Amino acid sequence: MNPMTFGDDVRSVAVIGAHCDDILIGAGATLAQIASARPGLVIHALVLTGAGTEREIEEKSAFAAFFPRADVRLTVADLPDGRLPEHWGAVKRRLAEFRRSCEPDLVLGPQRADHHQDHRLLGELIPTEFRAHLVLGYEILKWESDLPNPSLYVPVSTEAGLQKAHLLTQCYPSQTGRDWFDEETFLGLMRIRGVQSRSRYAEAFVVEKLVLGQIAGHCNP
Repeated sequence: MNPMTFGDDVRSVAVIGAHCDDILIGAGATLAQIASARPGLVIHALVLTGAGTEREIEEKSAFAAFFPRADVRLTVADLPDGRLPEHWGAVKRRLAEFRRSCEPDLVLGPQRADHHQDHRLLGELIPTEFRAHLVLGYEILKWESDLPNPSLYVPVSTEAGLQKAHLLTQCYPSQTGRDWFDEETFLGLMRIRGVQSRSRYAEAFVVEKLVLGQIAGHCNP
């Protein structure tokens, strides 16, 4: 898929994360390319944890740095980090409210098989709210051996890949003490996905359902 063509087709996106930094780790370069191709892109963003902490400040700073020309509408909620499954009802309500607030062309969230319980819950619930939308599940490299076998790749330019790796470490200083949170990690995964899609760098996603409305000149009535 050509990311510029992809960007031209998208005017509004909905992005969901369990924690501040999830969205930009999983899809920061893809979103940045879409935003670059479509000035004024509306980005509806919901993060379930971190409200009222330094993490919320970092998240707002990161979205401003990644998408300076986009219309970012970011909400950070205050549900407990690491315990979202215990608050299933509250998570479901937040997602339902978020769904009613937007009508996006594209939805991005955690992939369903992520081993982190907070990510996994969102991966399961997002398609129940965005039932008629293209939902892409992003991946987050971490200690658990849970990287998926992706079904969709978005090549990203070298500039976009390098910028993503740099901005993540710059905008989230609270996370740089983690042994996996560094530019080498972010570039390494994008390079692997690039090899798999015959590009220098890429981000990869899991697609559970994709409907082709027209193929080979035939369109369903």
